[in-house]
Amino acid sequence: MAVDSVGSLGTARQLSVQGLECRRGERSLFGAVSFVVHRGEIVWLRGANGQGKTSLLRTLAGLSAPEAGTIEWSEPPASRRLLYIAHANALKEDLSVTESLRFLLRLGGDAPADSVITASLERFGMASRRDAPVRTLSQGQRRRVALARLAAQREPSTWLLDEPFDALDATGIETLNAIIVEHARRGGSIVMTSHVPLTIAEPAPLVVMLESPVVA
Repeated sequence: MAVDSVGSLGTARQLSVQGLECRRGERSLFGAVSFVVHRGEIVWLRGANGQGKTSLLRTLAGLSAPEAGTIEWSEPPASRRLLYIAHANALKEDLSVTESLRFLLRLGGDAPADSVITASLERFGMASRRDAPVRTLSQGQRRRVALARLAAQREPSTWLLDEPFDALDATGIETLNAIIVEHARRGGSIVMTSHVPLTIAEPAPLVVMLESPVVA
């Protein structure tokens, strides 16, 4: 399946995927897929459970190798700004909320001021728990702390988000939607999966459907 479009910020391409195939063991997960991600664009990967959405995101993140096809970025690896948030929240149990968020941000090459970290936690209603150990948080609270990384971002980087709405309540979903739109409007790109229907109207997400491979 091939998908292309003109991004909301013009024709500046951030990422081009052509004929990509992923495999798990002996099984092909989806037929060859092609799409282009422009700056300021949201791409929504859709497909049945087990269709390979997570595998595709991991491949884009460089954590897995594709079975076939090409992935071309507009920037060389040394200057590429990429943030991947998977199902796991990657928080350190024995650190406080603030310490764990700061660790994740530094891991991504950022060194924000304490005020930025506090403001990011505030966006997700977690500033009051900033000194609490991560091990004391509920699953929904852990997810909000992990997603606070996005609120701290200011550069037009590329985000790869795997089911980011999981464990969020209605307020958390509304907050995340707003942050995604803000990122797109400043020229960032988002490739994401979600079983929760996206309600973002502008910029309208580009839907890429993963389909079962054709059996010869």
